[in-house]
Amino acid sequence: MAGFTRNKSTETNFIIGLHPIEEAIDAGKSIERILIRKALRGDHFKDVFEKIRSNDIAFQFVPPQKLDSISRKNHQGVIALMSPVEFQNLDNLLAQVFEKGEVPLIVVLDEINDVRNFGAIVRSAECLGAHAVVIPHKGAARINESAVKASAGALLRMNICQEGNLANVVSTLQSSGLKVVGVTEKGASDLWDVDLTVPICLVMGSEEEGISEKILALTDQNAKIPMTGRIESLNVSVAAGILLTEVGRQRRPTNL
Repeated sequence: MAGFTRNKSTETNFIIGLHPIEEAIDAGKSIERILIRKALRGDHFKDVFEKIRSNDIAFQFVPPQKLDSISRKNHQGVIALMSPVEFQNLDNLLAQVFEKGEVPLIVVLDEINDVRNFGAIVRSAECLGAHAVVIPHKGAARINESAVKASAGALLRMNICQEGNLANVVSTLQSSGLKVVGVTEKGASDLWDVDLTVPICLVMGSEEEGISEKILALTDQNAKIPMTGRIESLNVSVAAGILLTEVGRQRRPTNL
């Protein structure tokens, strides 16, 4: 019978079958990705696929062997991999931060798809006071048990927001009064010279591609971490730790 189940070998939650997956989408469940059998057809599938697309849920067409390796039950050609975390609404979360009288600190991760780096960044974000980590629906690291382990459990505590369009996120945050700072080795300003005491959104990109040109064009300021060694760049998770520590240093009470 199609429905919710668990893969005992990987401890990954998933939902199988067209109707259960459709219900999960309608209920706003946190779906990481939907695997679809190649050449799948049928009216019900068309309806479900339209919901997948309209809700901007990541999907992948795979051979039937891939689905069978996850579940031997009647999956009807579709399996939804469920996220171990419940995604938060960024607008609601930001409103709560302002209501508490706190200074927002939001971390946006653009095209970071390495699970260990992602987990380590979330760990630093949780330890150093970030209010949320924002990731895209597509092109982000999988939120699985490896990511949770790399985060030392911080993924289960940190507010994670999954958004379809990071450019829209940046524009919305700017409209809410946040300064958007892109952290890149090509930044015009040294990190130490950037005012991080104001409501702020920090954007970080992957080690391979960096922050996308589209997002860089929207930032209010771009900054780099000053370095004196011959290695030109830092691991992105290490850079995130330095960056968030500098935010904490600048925001510390003046009487300390």
